Amino acid sequence: MPILIGGAIGVPIGGEILRWASPASLRIGIGVILIAFSLYSLIRPRLGSTANAGKLTDGGIAIVNGVVGVATGLAGIVLTTWCSLRGWPPPEQRAVFQPSDVLVFLLTAIWLGGRGTIVSGTIELFLIGLPALAVGTWAGMRLFGKLDDTGFRRVVMALLLVSGLILVVFGR
Repeated sequence: MPILIGGAIGVPIGGEILRWASPASLRIGIGVILIAFSLYSLIRPRLGSTANAGKLTDGGIAIVNGVVGVATGLAGIVLTTWCSLRGWPPPEQRAVFQPSDVLVFLLTAIWLGGRGTIVSGTIELFLIGLPALAVGTWAGMRLFGKLDDTGFRRVVMALLLVSGLILVVFGR
């Protein structure tokens, strides 16, 4: 629940940041952070556990996740990274970040739609990306449970690395 509440708090903050921040700077900044974290995690597999972080920290991370989700369209990046740091097994990570991501995306659509920033071009781009989303979702569901915890973590870190590289290279 702290993660859902934190995400809901972060969405309007991220929406307001979009009003004054440079989108390119946001994308590149998040990209650099993702590259650094994922490379560190891949090179040095065992990070210290944050298993005892607590609900307040979970909520704070979720606020950041909501902010980043609205500001960059990457809801879940912060939370995925946090779940990895928490040392949770893949099923628990999935149970945490899937509902949170859906909530952040839904609240983002409501927030941005209410502010009049979703236009027909945005909807067209969403529809263009929908098949790729469906294929990625299908592939993830087919592969889930077929990797051990280490393999799962490596795949997640590799995907975060690719996301960060794409943000830095194409973020301008």
